[in-house]
Amino acid sequence: MKIALIGYGKMGQAIEKIALERGHEIVLKIDIETAHLFTPDQLSIADVAIEFTSPHSAFDNVMKLLAFNTPVVCGSTGWLDKYEAVEEYCLQQGGTFLYASNFSVGVNIFFELNKKLAALMARHTDYTVSLEEIHHTQKKDAPSGTAVSLAEQIMHAIPLKKSWVNHASAFPEELPIISKRVDPAPGTHIVTYSTAIDEIEIKHTAHNRTGFATGAVMAAEFITGKKGIFTMKDVLGL
Repeated sequence: MKIALIGYGKMGQAIEKIALERGHEIVLKIDIETAHLFTPDQLSIADVAIEFTSPHSAFDNVMKLLAFNTPVVCGSTGWLDKYEAVEEYCLQQGGTFLYASNFSVGVNIFFELNKKLAALMARHTDYTVSLEEIHHTQKKDAPSGTAVSLAEQIMHAIPLKKSWVNHASAFPEELPIISKRVDPAPGTHIVTYSTAIDEIEIKHTAHNRTGFATGAVMAAEFITGKKGIFTMKDVLGL
């Protein structure tokens, strides 16, 4: 498989390492210095593009890739207010798009545990629920995309929660997400239900970027030859 990397920071480099180990070829690396190579001709040799950039550039990058008819795996977070526009354009173009707030196999299993626990806790309104996420200081968005995904799952299961906020809150309709930035943490997410009597907590801790990179390459392998819009649930058969 020939892969174009859109974004060649720490995640892009980790993805390159895993892709090469799995027998794939990196045919294009786009970063600030090579932005002039982000063209239809250059992308035409790639079977798939993996996009990991910033909240400010991800939407434009994805739309360009879809316009170039390049299948896209996107892991950038902080831009999802424009997700529906990408989805609509992808379908119009007959393109291929897979987005995940987190590509880690462990995190995607954690998502399923979070949904199940939230459903179980929905009628136990004496418990307060909160989230905490811890990442390295270079992470550009807060809360993390993974934390937002966890919060949305909880709000879907617990109707009392109407919105999430990125601070502590005593309002019962708000779901607090506490964001901490500590080096060199690659990513920890904690969901806690607590009362004066007891506490239930589920937690996922990433020890490095390998899980994220491996999942992104697995996603690229999965969408090759396919058309449509996919998620990591499709990749993992969840």
